[in-house]
Amino acid sequence: MSQSGLPFDDIRNLLRTMPGPDTAAAQKVAERDAMLTKPPGALGRLEEIAIWLATWSGRSPRINRPLVAIFAGNHGVTAKGVSPFPSDVTAQMVANFGAGGAAINQICVAHDLGLKVFDLALELPTGNISEEPAMDEKTCAATMAYGMESIAGGTDLLCIGEMGIGNTTIAAAIYYALFGGTAAEWVGPGAGSDEAGIARKVDVIELAIELHKFHLQDPLEVLRRLGGREFAAMAGAILAGRMQRIPVIIDGYVATAAAAILHAADPTALDHCLIGHVSAEPAHIKAVEKLGKKPLLDLGMRLGEGSGAALAAGIVKAAALCHSGMATFESAGVSNKD
Repeated sequence: MSQSGLPFDDIRNLLRTMPGPDTAAAQKVAERDAMLTKPPGALGRLEEIAIWLATWSGRSPRINRPLVAIFAGNHGVTAKGVSPFPSDVTAQMVANFGAGGAAINQICVAHDLGLKVFDLALELPTGNISEEPAMDEKTCAATMAYGMESIAGGTDLLCIGEMGIGNTTIAAAIYYALFGGTAAEWVGPGAGSDEAGIARKVDVIELAIELHKFHLQDPLEVLRRLGGREFAAMAGAILAGRMQRIPVIIDGYVATAAAAILHAADPTALDHCLIGHVSAEPAHIKAVEKLGKKPLLDLGMRLGEGSGAALAAGIVKAAALCHSGMATFESAGVSNKD
């Protein structure tokens, strides 16, 4: 990556100093798991999740303050007709989150999750990526720093989500820039685009990649030129989770694009993350596979809002409780296998 001496260097320094896995904590969990009242491996991925929690929190698996963080941004590219909904819907949905009327509110109630919603200057859409960069470097880095502050106040499991009309177009552009192929391979219906709408999205992305093509070797440049404020904030929040040893669950197609920026900068940058679910957006599973991940859930969802990550948090909470609350063969007086 280029060394500019500009605000991105602070982000690069953090990427170079990310803490690694706590193998001692992971080993303790594995040893206890072998003594719990069940056949070895009987809880499948729940056992893997318990070890993952210990590996990246540095302690026995427990979740006391889970948080869903939703980042909302608007995009200049919506002027190109890439969404069937107007940009005003972003602010309207933020208000709906605040009033408790969205799907994510109900999922958070069901799983006892905290919820924070961050309005990222919705009155100031980012630049139209087919004509100019989405952000300058200072704005992008500052928005990443703002995302890092989302965990202020404390959490021990962070679920990442977003809201932003037009942001499936932005996500597709990021995937295309990072992974190649064709624009059409990464574009889907998003919030309900018809064939003509999908074609407009492809055209816009191709124009954007052509415009910025000489600057896309640096993942942080991909973020600032093709991304948006919610993408920068999500990337910052994920990185903050790593720095503070907070395990992270990433939501669907859009949130995964923000995570992909960090993975492109350092392939280990998402080791503390799970992908909550695979979106019905067609290209999401391909992106997840590029990151070397396996989603927890496949429910045919494509809502955003952190909804898939929040549902997955219920599974992660169950994994932690199974590990910490189950009796051992010895304590329960249950005969183990010979």
